[in-house]
Amino acid sequence: MQFYLATSFLFPRSLRLRLFSLCFIATHLPLVGYLVWGFAGGRIMLGEFLFLTAMTVVGTGIALIGIGALLTPIQALASALQPGTTKSETLPEVGDMIRSLYTGLDRAARETGDRIDRLHRAAHEDALTGIANRRGFLAHLAQRPDGRKKGCVALIDIDYFKRVNDLRGHEEGDRVLVAFATRLSALVRRADLVARWGGEEFAIFFEDCIEDEASWTLARIAAQLRDRPISEVHGRPISFSAGIARWNGADIGEAIARADAALYDAKQQGRDRISRAMPSPQNA
Repeated sequence: MQFYLATSFLFPRSLRLRLFSLCFIATHLPLVGYLVWGFAGGRIMLGEFLFLTAMTVVGTGIALIGIGALLTPIQALASALQPGTTKSETLPEVGDMIRSLYTGLDRAARETGDRIDRLHRAAHEDALTGIANRRGFLAHLAQRPDGRKKGCVALIDIDYFKRVNDLRGHEEGDRVLVAFATRLSALVRRADLVARWGGEEFAIFFEDCIEDEASWTLARIAAQLRDRPISEVHGRPISFSAGIARWNGADIGEAIARADAALYDAKQQGRDRISRAMPSPQNA
């Protein structure tokens, strides 16, 4: 380490050039020694000098090429550690120091990338249903280009879900949540986004839709839940209430608040229904 620090003045930003410089100096020491000895004794012979010079140049070239080739795996590893790189080369089983370094750093990079991916999924994905959670829903909308930030937001609440847990147990409640999330995801378009908002509440963003289209889609989902129930309570199929609000790409929080108010109205009107929010001043 001390030698590494002591030679840092030679090309401080390039280890390759530093090694090349040290190699060049080391391979020319015999030639320098011959010149000093020759001049001191007056015995320099032109043929010997030219031959020694040529061999020194050849040796230097071989050494520089060899060092460059030996440093290639480290350069490849440095490139593999750059963001966006998903694959690195595999070195043969030779067991030397560079391979050990390469393997260790490559493994660490892969594990770190996997850990980051897991943390990102945990932060943006609902563990039970496998769909986006509230944070993931909002992050996805925020990352959309401006041209894809218009449509309708719906908040959905499973009716009398507490009775499912109370009468049939929490395992059945979890199964209902998973089945409901699956049903929602299967019956919307690929461009739409389904998320678990929290508890038994879900959210859907209907891209480039007006209220009529979003309401029709939700009504179709409600009809299928009646025809093919995911569960029943007191002999009645599981149903839902929903509130829909138009979003023009501005403040998503304002659109969600209006959808939540419409959902409250749907519950107050007897549940198992879809309510539309009042237009916002921006859309009026």
